[in-house]
Amino acid sequence: MSEARTYFLGIDGGGTGCRARLVDPHGRVLGESRSGPASLRFGVDVAWASLMAAASAAIGLSGLSGSAATVHVAVGLAGVSRREALSALLAKPHAFASLAIVGDALTACLGAHNGNDGGIVIAGTGSNAFGMVAGRTVQAGGYGFPVSDEGSGAELGLSALRMALRAYDGRIALTPLLADVLQHFDGDPANIVDWMDRANATDYATFAPMISRHAATGDTAAPALIQHSANGIAELANALIAHGVERIALMGSLAPVFEPYLPIDVRQHLVPAAGDAISGALLLARRTADR
Repeated sequence: MSEARTYFLGIDGGGTGCRARLVDPHGRVLGESRSGPASLRFGVDVAWASLMAAASAAIGLSGLSGSAATVHVAVGLAGVSRREALSALLAKPHAFASLAIVGDALTACLGAHNGNDGGIVIAGTGSNAFGMVAGRTVQAGGYGFPVSDEGSGAELGLSALRMALRAYDGRIALTPLLADVLQHFDGDPANIVDWMDRANATDYATFAPMISRHAATGDTAAPALIQHSANGIAELANALIAHGVERIALMGSLAPVFEPYLPIDVRQHLVPAAGDAISGALLLARRTADR
């Protein structure tokens, strides 16, 4: 394998969007790109289209267009527990030198700890806990919304909608946050029911920024919602700790929101992430190329 003509592409494929980074053998970034959601819960064709769009854009920005055969690709993908869908995705023809597709929790953990032992708890559109200890992996949660994903943006949004409907009925007080949630649907619960029939986890998670803003302005409902989700994150972290994971990186868009609400015994295990999920995917791409 000629180092001068070997490149590595790491992709982080999540429920909100897809990010890609192309580097040369020395780690220099040659191109970065974004595309649409790539979780397998949206289906094989949607996920593949987003992955290929991100890959093509990153390669195109590098000036290596038409040289996919020199690129080793690794993808950390959400929704890989859907085994048939993952098999179908892996069966797709491609022109890369190699293509590895694993769960996004693995690449996030590799990136967070530079490939060393440690764990991560992801708090984004979905949630997941994953750790590596002495050559073995441990995992908790991450089975998908709505049956799992405690402490996720999707769960947080669902809880806010439930609370808003209770306020509409007069069962609890109507706070500014709950009024804003209802106003999003023109104050009509029937619109929420219609929306619910076609909404996915990403749709529910769109309410997370609204909840976070109201928590900062003294709304009484918002902190209760955040605390409930933070309890789910603490539970995931404690599951890793029970398996011997000592260092945990809290990752994802909602990590800064939930961290102050976590108990001190969990926060004592938290460490900054050394790198992101794309860093982990790039590490995996190099390992795949060396086999």
